[in-house]
Amino acid sequence: MAQMDTQRYKAQERAGFNRIAADYADGAPLRAQLANALLDAAGLAPGQQVLDLASGPALLATAAAQRVAPGGLVLATDIAESMMAEGRRRTAGSARPAFAVADAEQLGLAGGRFDRVLAGLALFLFPQPDKALDEVRRVLRPGGRFVLSVWGARDRVPLIGCALDGIARGLPPPKVARPSVCRYGEPGALEATLSQAGFDDIRLQPCEFACRFDDADAYWQAFLGLAGGAAEALSRVPAEGLAKVRAATADALEAYRDADGGYRLSTLTLIASARCPA
Repeated sequence: MAQMDTQRYKAQERAGFNRIAADYADGAPLRAQLANALLDAAGLAPGQQVLDLASGPALLATAAAQRVAPGGLVLATDIAESMMAEGRRRTAGSARPAFAVADAEQLGLAGGRFDRVLAGLALFLFPQPDKALDEVRRVLRPGGRFVLSVWGARDRVPLIGCALDGIARGLPPPKVARPSVCRYGEPGALEATLSQAGFDDIRLQPCEFACRFDDADAYWQAFLGLAGGAAEALSRVPAEGLAKVRAATADALEAYRDADGGYRLSTLTLIASARCPA
């Protein structure tokens, strides 16, 4: 299998998240428990300077801005311009984030500026996470903290796993390798990655949340509104192939059918908080 072209990968992710900007924002209630848990773990306080990486439509950043007011600042960044535009459209009032289109692997921001860097369900999207982590350390003040969430182990994440199973069963294998979005959910993987990047005082906590869908169509639309790169790739699949994927996804969902005829999916994530050494 060919090696991943990082620039092509970024272009697809950018196009996909531009495509789903409004749907991603509309799906915020599905992930509200996780967002609140991440913000609690960040220990935000009035006056702090906060950077939110891969912010999307600034859902996390907007909530963070409320917590650091008065006197604080939250900068929402994302590689997808439509995500930033959607965030601007949906936010109002004095306690709102600032916005900047930026690549997490090359931020172009001054060093030692932020008390906290946040990244909700984002680290696994970066094709060169070591570069992104170097940037996080560079822009954090000594003693500042990086607080992030990632998907748990593959078999504990049906919110995306059922669709990924459907894609794997319904389509030929990809020609270019893509890293697993669940790779940091494996035991010890996230802590090791953060430690190797130079962070210390690493604290991990699980966050499990449940989502319910009335039918397979509702689940599928929720998945497309969450996974930008997949949504972009699937938009190019012929109708016959997409029908196979949808059917295989519906089969995978059957394990989660509830007594009311819908589907209840309990999904595991991990939240980490890591200190930038002095």
